[in-house]
Amino acid sequence: MKRDKILKQYEPTGDNLLAILHDLQNASPEHYLSDGDLRAAADYLKLAYSSVHGVATFYTMYSLKPRGKNLIRVCQSPPCHLLGSSTISRELITLLGIGFGETTADRLFTLEMTSCLGVCGVAPAMMVNERVYGNLTAERIAEVIAGLRRAQ
Repeated sequence: MKRDKILKQYEPTGDNLLAILHDLQNASPEHYLSDGDLRAAADYLKLAYSSVHGVATFYTMYSLKPRGKNLIRVCQSPPCHLLGSSTISRELITLLGIGFGETTADRLFTLEMTSCLGVCGVAPAMMVNERVYGNLTAERIAEVIAGLRRAQ
């Protein structure tokens, strides 16, 4: 099983919890941590389930509910905000028909906010999965979403 293989890559010490949770989530086709993932990590690291659950719910990079194939994160840093992230957010909400924290019915997109993507020089910006898109306009966003839909 993938889960066991992931766990065995790490020494069973608590300081490996974040990395283990990242790998377990990345191995999930729905980009989330299941209850079984949390319990397996807790057992492997000899930690209380409540501690592992607390870590997974504290950090916004983890999700305990299934997400879409494409994770869209909109940067909300001050530079992105000043340069139009609100406009970008409204455009994505309109194009996708969902709000932040929601997933499209076809499970293709999940829309999330993030504090900072670290690409202030190309603000406003968003990240889709591992790819960053900067200097965004409504037209550019429409192109990106259309391209992602065609790729499916």
